[in-house]
Amino acid sequence: MRTALLVAAALALPTAAIAAPAPVTGRWLTLEGKAIVEIAPCGAQLCGRIVKVLKPRPGGPAVDANNPDPAKRRQPIEGLSILTGFAPKGDRWGGRIYDPESGRTYRSELSVAGNTLKVKGCFGPFCKTQDWTRLR
Repeated sequence: MRTALLVAAALALPTAAIAAPAPVTGRWLTLEGKAIVEIAPCGAQLCGRIVKVLKPRPGGPAVDANNPDPAKRRQPIEGLSILTGFAPKGDRWGGRIYDPESGRTYRSELSVAGNTLKVKGCFGPFCKTQDWTRLR
């Protein structure tokens, strides 16, 4: 009986290691090279903020003009937290993503494939994925 328990425990260890999500911390270039987002720990979770706007939208300063809170519409995009509450969720990271272009927040998942961060945002059953590139 004891041997069977040890074998079962040994077989379970590799499975648990495989299920852990790959690290996503660091700096990432967003879709179409619009901005650089830095993902780092914030408490027990991971968060991401825009550290540099590379392609501001035409016609005005890079501010959070579409924020649903009117008091926040003049805050700069640089420094804006857009990824919040990310924690391990199987082999991915689960949390929320804020889109300053629409002013909406979505359920989100992050996963890594080589030097590509797959950023998935979902509203109800509808999801869209962007590929971000790791910066060195």
